Amino acid sequence: MIDTPALLDTGSAPDVLVLAVKPQAMDSLLAAYAKVAAHGAVVLSIAAGKTIESLTQKLGASTAVVRAMPNTPASIRLGISVACANAHASKVQRARCDELLACVGNVLWVEDERLLDAVTAVSGSGPAYVFLLAECLAVAGREAGLPAALAERLARETVVGAGALLARSSLPFETLRGNVTSPGGTTAAALSILMADDGLQPLLSRAVSAATERARELAC
Repeated sequence: MIDTPALLDTGSAPDVLVLAVKPQAMDSLLAAYAKVAAHGAVVLSIAAGKTIESLTQKLGASTAVVRAMPNTPASIRLGISVACANAHASKVQRARCDELLACVGNVLWVEDERLLDAVTAVSGSGPAYVFLLAECLAVAGREAGLPAALAERLARETVVGAGALLARSSLPFETLRGNVTSPGGTTAAALSILMADDGLQPLLSRAVSAATERARELAC
């Protein structure tokens, strides 16, 4: 990525231009990169909410664009990215973007760009939900009488271990959950709260809905 577009020699323009800035800052930067796009670079954007149309309005209608949504586990190469390309992006350009995104995790492609708002809400923001779960589990442990350091260690290792088990298993979520749950046992008692009508599912559904709507607002 080129931080100062004015210093770019367009005679040796890159094959891929990666736009990795906050969506709120995108509009003020795009015009400076229009010449790079005009020299045939495919634009790979990871800005939440910024549509392909909004990018081509600033970069040029014929610009090849791939819009992608990765997530923060990309920092340890365990991310998941979902990408969508416009009609101007060639197979070679799509493959190049796929190769770049695959360096930090798995890559999925969709044809309907509208799905990326919900993708952002689920996987883009999703790590924060998991971190909050660990945080809340540690608090609950302290409230149950555990020393703070022990509660935090148990919460952290439980989330890490459960995630690793999920990654290595092909079993459905429900089966993995059921494998931990003995009828009438401690897990069943906890799940009776978490799976109640006002439990975790409706709460998380509202959270994802709010994130999806915010992603759509960022496109404006």
